[in-house]
Amino acid sequence: MTIAIIGGGIGGLSLALALHRRGLACDVYETVRDVKEIGVGITLLPHAMRELAGLGLQAELEAAGIENLESVFFNRYGQYIYREPRGRHAGYEMPELGIHRGKLHRILFDAVVSRLGAVRVHTNHRCIQVSQNDAAATLYFSDASTGAQLAPVSADVVIACDGVNSSLRRQFYPDEKVAFAGINTWRGVTRHRPILSGKSYIRIGSIETGKMVIYPIVDNIDGQGMQLVNWVAETRREGDTMNDWNRVGSGADFLDVFKDWVFDWLDVPALINGADNILEYPMVDKDPIAQWTFGRVTLLGDAAHPMYPRGSNGSAQAIIDGRVLAEQLALAQVGGGDLRSALLAYEALRRPPTSKIVLTNRSTPPDFIIMKADELSGGKPFGHIGELISQAELRTISDNYARIAGFARESVAPLADLTRSAPV
Repeated sequence: MTIAIIGGGIGGLSLALALHRRGLACDVYETVRDVKEIGVGITLLPHAMRELAGLGLQAELEAAGIENLESVFFNRYGQYIYREPRGRHAGYEMPELGIHRGKLHRILFDAVVSRLGAVRVHTNHRCIQVSQNDAAATLYFSDASTGAQLAPVSADVVIACDGVNSSLRRQFYPDEKVAFAGINTWRGVTRHRPILSGKSYIRIGSIETGKMVIYPIVDNIDGQGMQLVNWVAETRREGDTMNDWNRVGSGADFLDVFKDWVFDWLDVPALINGADNILEYPMVDKDPIAQWTFGRVTLLGDAAHPMYPRGSNGSAQAIIDGRVLAEQLALAQVGGGDLRSALLAYEALRRPPTSKIVLTNRSTPPDFIIMKADELSGGKPFGHIGELISQAELRTISDNYARIAGFARESVAPLADLTRSAPV
């Protein structure tokens, strides 16, 4: 079996490791020439950590990140709404980690090179298109640096892991566009003293008022207790055009929304102004589609189910995709089945739940807790949250999202259950 993975991001590299764990060879084709530790923060929820632990990466990831103690919600006036423990502190077997995205990517990339061999990783390869027949699929590439045509590659199956702007998905859905509902985001990292517990995942405000998500990703960066704190600002303002992935962001573009957010426990404008760098992104997704698999080609991760980056769940779903697909291909290999049927079986298992998450992230994201409090208070400061809604009712909202997103505690199988599924 020859397997070609298009895209060396989190989903593609996790898939490569999952295939290797099951004794299946693959090749990864990545557009960039040199893999660098770029980007900002990412949260690895317990169901993502369970998958990564099954790939033998737990200790390295824990050493590189910060384990979240709690998730805390505030309104735009800095008033406390709700708090809940996270990860191990909430009874999960696995921790919840905040980590620099570049560190996560480097750990995955180095593991793939070490286990599969550098010869299996092909950088500077931009995939142009795929053709196929009953015997094989053929991939066509250009040199990403020069645009020169490269030699075509033949494979039994092709997995498109090339993100929200997937070139292979575009081949099957040529008229499709990203869905932009007017929400723009800016992401940055700031050297800052620990906020609250120093292990808190913080949400302030909602998209209706301006929203901040804040959590630490590197501890004690200066030997004197300062942290590298990741933050995301979200706004929706009438007349705003879609942010550009390729532009460096500027605090001047959005700081007016947060200029009065100075609380006794955090100065939000100072956090933004102190950023080492700021990147801008649009909040986009795509409508769920009825088909991922086309003969020998299937989609994975953001190429299959691009979702709003809410609830820290996009990368987790891509990693789970990889494990499920590797399992189906391994079963086909052992049983002598049709590889195309294995791709369809993977799709049948993963398309319905991820489609539901895409729609839930639009309608009832985790910060619905804050939106509910604002609705009950009329958008004004309140005396005490208990006067508006009970903590038990807010917990129900949080639990419902976790259940839909697949990381409710009762649905996150122990690591031992995954380990038993590994082929020889």
